[in-house]
Amino acid sequence: MPRILLVEDEPGLIMTLSDRLECEGYTVETATDGEAGFDRAVREAFDALILDVMLPRKNGFDVCRDLRQRKIETPILMLTARGQVTDKVVGLKLGADDYLTKPFEMMELLARLEALLRRAPAHVPPTGETFHFSTIQVDFRKAEVRRDGELVELSAREFTLLRYFIEHRGETISRDVLLDEVWGYNATPSTRTVDVHVAWLRHKLEPNPRHPQFILTVHGLGYKFSN
Repeated sequence: MPRILLVEDEPGLIMTLSDRLECEGYTVETATDGEAGFDRAVREAFDALILDVMLPRKNGFDVCRDLRQRKIETPILMLTARGQVTDKVVGLKLGADDYLTKPFEMMELLARLEALLRRAPAHVPPTGETFHFSTIQVDFRKAEVRRDGELVELSAREFTLLRYFIEHRGETISRDVLLDEVWGYNATPSTRTVDVHVAWLRHKLEPNPRHPQFILTVHGLGYKFSN
């Protein structure tokens, strides 16, 4: 199911949009101010953002601009009570993909959102960029991982495994596939190899390695990265 971040401060509109989008098969997360929306959009993976312009703490124009400066390419549908052409032009020039003026028909919003998702790549690996989850920052260009700003020492294999998990986040991946894709051999000398490296990653990255939040075990199937 496509995962949508709705950044909106009107409680009634939040409820209406969330209910309708979930009925249409979307997973909806919400933020009620611009700073919280920006933070979630940077740290988490979404298929699209529905972003109001008039927000407390940080307006939608600034959120859009700052996300694009951070190389976050998630499709953005901007909402505003304003109807002036200049406002639409500003939003689009800052990096928004589409624009909808309040009040709007729900069917039009759904159609525009579907169009954005069709145009967006189905899978965009974060190669050459940074990826954030919790207090972890992964820099793919430098092959570095930081936790709370401090460098985390990972082996080359651990980093490659983490990168593979992130690039396939949300997918359940078998140990055999991980051996093929990360270790590079078709035979399976021991799936314990995968388990050991996963345990090391959890120890270095999870707040509580015994109860992981990000690198999850899918019993009988393999592992899944979730943020």
